[in-house]
Amino acid sequence: MKCKINRNAAKIMKKMLENEDAQGQMLRVIVTENHGDHAHYALTYGTPTEHDEIVHTDKGIDVLLDTREDLLDGVWIQFFYVPEEGFEIVNPSKGLPNHF
Repeated sequence: MKCKINRNAAKIMKKMLENEDAQGQMLRVIVTENHGDHAHYALTYGTPTEHDEIVHTDKGIDVLLDTREDLLDGVWIQFFYVPEEGFEIVNPSKGLPNHF
C-alpha cells in the first residue's frame, strides 16, 4: 500500500503524535464514508492490527492503513493553511478530496 504526505501535513502530524492523547499510538487513515464514486477520509490514532500495513512515508511519518480497504491504497495527505487551515486527504485514482 502507498501513502504520500506533503511537508505541511508532516509538520502537523508530528505535533499530533507528540500529543498526550497519541502516546503509544500511530496515525491511521480511515474511510468514513464510501459513496461508490468517491470516499471521505479521516485521521485517527490507533495501534497496528493483523489487517494493517505500516506505511513508511518519505517525510518520516509512519501511517496505518487497513489492507482490507482498497480506497486507502494510494492516499495523499495534505495540509493547507489557505483558504482555511485543514487536512485534505485524497486518493487521486479513486475519487474526490475530503477536507477537514
